[in-house]
Amino acid sequence: MNQERVFQVLVGPHVSEKAAIVADDNNQYVFKVAVDATKTEIKKSVEQLFKVTVTDVNTLKVKGKVKRNRYGFSTKPTWKKAYVTLGPGQDIDFASAE
Repeated sequence: MNQERVFQVLVGPHVSEKAAIVADDNNQYVFKVAVDATKTEIKKSVEQLFKVTVTDVNTLKVKGKVKRNRYGFSTKPTWKKAYVTLGPGQDIDFASAE
């Protein structure tokens, strides 16, 4: 995979209460990813950036909400989320990522 594409696929980590629970229980990490990214691209990107082995990737699209403002209605953008399962005994430290 192209080195430039590696950085385009992963937008950043998704930090939420559910993501923290999943990370503790199932050794999974949640990332915001590009809408056009595939599971294989996500897997290769995480393995290259964080030097870990990925066993499974689950993705879902989060539909943008419709918000009302003084000009009428607007829609927040739709984005994609990926649950990345790591091999046993592996973890990701976001502070020391290269």
